[in-house]
Amino acid sequence: MKVAGYIAGIGLILLGFTGLLADAGQTRPLSWALWFGGLVIAHDLLLVPLVLAAGLLVRRMRWPYRAATVIGALITVVALPVVLGFGRRPGNPSLLPLDYGMNLLCVLAVIAAGGLLADVFTRVREKRVREARRSPRPRG
Repeated sequence: MKVAGYIAGIGLILLGFTGLLADAGQTRPLSWALWFGGLVIAHDLLLVPLVLAAGLLVRRMRWPYRAATVIGALITVVALPVVLGFGRRPGNPSLLPLDYGMNLLCVLAVIAAGGLLADVFTRVREKRVREARRSPRPRG
């Protein structure tokens, strides 16, 4: 099954390259290659070290806080272009009209509260399990 997936993936990649080269006047393969190369370099020199550093920072956290941190980071990365106003035009107030920074903070607060609640429930459950193991069992 894995081999079939690899074959299908390679086929789709080849199809994409064929389209890129067949319509070279419109797709500009050199520009695409430079963009793709820059993407690979940015991934290897920027994204991977950041993810590894974040992994070191959250490895000792309890799972609810670790999950909330990862989810919050992902949402922040996705929302950051809107928060920074990329695409906003002064002549068109209907583009990005909301206070996206405040909205992001509200979403992050909800995620943090969810992590806190999950940790409280987890601790309560763990405490009940420990108490159940310590209490003597009734003889019957």
